[in-house]
Amino acid sequence: MLKEKCAMTDKEWEERQKTRQLEMEAVSKALAVLSGDDAHDLFTRTFNPAFVQESTKNTLRREQAAKLLSEVAKRLNSPRLSTLAYRVRLDAFTRVKKAIDDMIAQLTKEKEDEIKHKDFCVDEFNKNELQTEKKEREKKDLIAKIEDLEMTIKALADAIAKLKSEIAEMQVQMKRAGEDREKENKEFQTTVADQRATQKLLKAALTVLQDFYGKKAAFMQQHKQEPAGPPPPPGFEAYKKNAASGGVMDMISQIISDAKAMEAEAIRSEEDAQKAYEDFVKETNASIETKSKEIINKSAEKAKAEDELVETKKAKEAVMLELEQLSNYNAELHQSCDFVMKNFDVRQTARDEEIEALKQAKAILSGAKFEEFLQGA
Repeated sequence: MLKEKCAMTDKEWEERQKTRQLEMEAVSKALAVLSGDDAHDLFTRTFNPAFVQESTKNTLRREQAAKLLSEVAKRLNSPRLSTLAYRVRLDAFTRVKKAIDDMIAQLTKEKEDEIKHKDFCVDEFNKNELQTEKKEREKKDLIAKIEDLEMTIKALADAIAKLKSEIAEMQVQMKRAGEDREKENKEFQTTVADQRATQKLLKAALTVLQDFYGKKAAFMQQHKQEPAGPPPPPGFEAYKKNAASGGVMDMISQIISDAKAMEAEAIRSEEDAQKAYEDFVKETNASIETKSKEIINKSAEKAKAEDELVETKKAKEAVMLELEQLSNYNAELHQSCDFVMKNFDVRQTARDEEIEALKQAKAILSGAKFEEFLQGA
């Protein structure tokens, strides 16, 4: 084990000696390069006092620019300026100046974008308000129209129901009038038949009386004209005419006349009643026809109003939906715009100050005196 270990150590020692030899040769070559005339001239140019002085000035500029940016960052609470102030102390001038230019360009663009955003917000709020007012007016008009249509439909429905009720009542009255006319006609027929029967009966009685009393009168006339001679032998007394017979026949004749007059009056009354009934039926049918036409017209108006009501309600629902969308968009605008519009002036001023601070820092890095900015401030 010892021999094996020592053999490995000898091998490592030889490699280390070889590495050391190569290292010494490299160092010797490097010293030769650095000790040459060209290197000496280069070191003289590089490490002269002017270079050291310039480096000191650059460091001072860095500190001044960083200080300026740090103060503005602290005052404006700007993380970007704080980061840039840190980079001023570390990065090369060209990189810092480029970063400043990039940040100025970014801030300028943000400022322009924010101005556009504010203008957009103002325009959209105004447009949203005008559209909302317009839709609110439409909504109000549609609600009023719906109420009017509902009242119109109700009035038409009531009118139609009233017309139907009136038609039904007229039909009932016409039916009753027909029944009454039929009853009156039956009474008329009975009255005429009774009067005619009465006349016939009385005429028969009158004829009998007239025949009897007429023959008796003729007999008495013939008896008076016999030739004169001795008086007849006594016997029955002479038959005398009933004194009341003339009054009875006159009364019968009068009754017959009254019966005829009553018959004639009944006929006239029947004719008048029939004409009145026919006129009533004609007028009632005309009225029913007129009211039926009114029902048709009003039903058509009602159907039209109902269709218009459906369309108006649809239009109202559409306006309500648009108002809801406008309200939602208004809420979105508030979420997007309230902060910008409320803090617009402050943010614009802060950006202007950031840009100015960046410009001043760049000017300081470019050789401007820090005291001039302090005096200007």
